[in-house]
Amino acid sequence: MVTVHPQFIKDANGEKSMVILPINEFDAIMEELEDMEDVRLYDEAQKCNESSIPIDEAFKMIEAKRNVQ
Repeated sequence: MVTVHPQFIKDANGEKSMVILPINEFDAIMEELEDMEDVRLYDEAQKCNESSIPIDEAFKMIEAKRNVQ
């Protein structure tokens, strides 16, 4: 879990409307979100009943298709 130290900007009514984070904390949050998206996509792929192929074979198929075009 990322520890953050946010600073808030308030609007004219005193309500929090924006957040300022140090760039390293923002980058860490973005990395965590990307990791979570990878997990979500993996879980989604696992639910499919489609057959899968080994990654090496998939790369060979991609390269063969590129060479044809």
